[in-house]
Amino acid sequence: MIDLAEDTPSNPLLRLGAQPIALTAAALLLLIAGVTSIAIWRAYTGSAPETDRVVASRQLQARTAQASEQLVEKTKGLEATQQESIDQLQVVQDQLQTMKRLMAAQQADTKRLSEQVTTLNESIDNLRQSFASARATEVETPSVTRKKPARHRVHASARKRSRG
Repeated sequence: MIDLAEDTPSNPLLRLGAQPIALTAAALLLLIAGVTSIAIWRAYTGSAPETDRVVASRQLQARTAQASEQLVEKTKGLEATQQESIDQLQVVQDQLQTMKRLMAAQQADTKRLSEQVTTLNESIDNLRQSFASARATEVETPSVTRKKPARHRVHASARKRSRG
């Protein structure tokens, strides 16, 4: 004969497994207690994590939109500054071209005046040489008769009259 007392396990967990209705009922009670405690906690604190998450995501979206708007404004400011810089650079380039043209004209005037001064210097040198050669020919050919100045003649004839 078989002894039935020896076949039953001595472990208490195995005995619980033998009574699945009791085990299910205990798990259900624990689950209901947990859900009830969460509901009471939410009602007591007045906030639900879902609404906090929604509010946080909306705030994050608002911050993102604000940052995006600021970025757009800064980009527009940079574009305006860049355009101003381009305009100023264009003005400077135009002024540089004008200065180059004026400088070229001034250099041409300076060259023309320098050539005129050279021509004048050559003319003056030619006149000096001409004048020097005229003096040299004057010295080489003595004059035939030189008359005394009229003043001396008058005085000399007056003396003769007074003597005589």
